[in-house]
Amino acid sequence: MRCIATGLLAALLLTGCSTGPDAVAVNNGGEFRFVAATPSGEVIPAGERATAPEFSGTLLGGGEFSSGELAGDVAVLNFWGSWCGPCRVETPQFQEVYADVRDDGVQFLGLNVKETSEQFALAFVERFGIEFPSLYDPRGEVALAFRDYPATAIPSTIVLDRDNRVAAVYTGEVSQDDLRRVLDLVLQEA
Repeated sequence: MRCIATGLLAALLLTGCSTGPDAVAVNNGGEFRFVAATPSGEVIPAGERATAPEFSGTLLGGGEFSSGELAGDVAVLNFWGSWCGPCRVETPQFQEVYADVRDDGVQFLGLNVKETSEQFALAFVERFGIEFPSLYDPRGEVALAFRDYPATAIPSTIVLDRDNRVAAVYTGEVSQDDLRRVLDLVLQEA
C-alpha cells in the first residue's frame, strides 16, 4: 500500500500542481484543479489572439495595480502559490529571465492565488529573491477572469503581446528555455 501511495505522489509531482478531464478539486471551492502540464508554450497566431481581460488588485506588501500598467509591453503573468511545488522550481528561473529582459519592454507580474496568509507569499518572494511584483489574490478572482486559458491550474503562465492579447499559455511548470523562446518570438512581432 505504501508503494502505491508513493507512486501516486511521484506521479502528481511530475505533472506539477496541475490532470485534464479527470480534474481533482483542491481545497478552494472546486475552482482550481490539477491539469496535465503543457510541454512547451505555443505562440497563438496573431490573428487568433483574444484580448486579455482587464484586472486590478493589491500588490504583495501594499500598493494598487491595474492591468493598464502593462500596456505597450510584452507581459508574463504567472499564477503561483507558495504551497505549489512546481512554483518553487520555476519562480527562481522566472527571476533570471526577468533580470535579462526587463529593459527590453517585457514586464513580469506574479499572481499569488489561494494563499492562506499574505505572510507566506511574502516569505516565498523573499526566499527566492523575486524582484518583479505580485498581486495578492487569495480568492483567485484574477485567475478566474483568465479561466478560459486556463489560469485556474497552478502554476499557469500567460504571455501577453504588446496589444494586450493572449499570445501564449502554459499550464504547469515552464522551462526557462521555452519561456525565453516564446518571449523572443513575441518581441520580434511588429
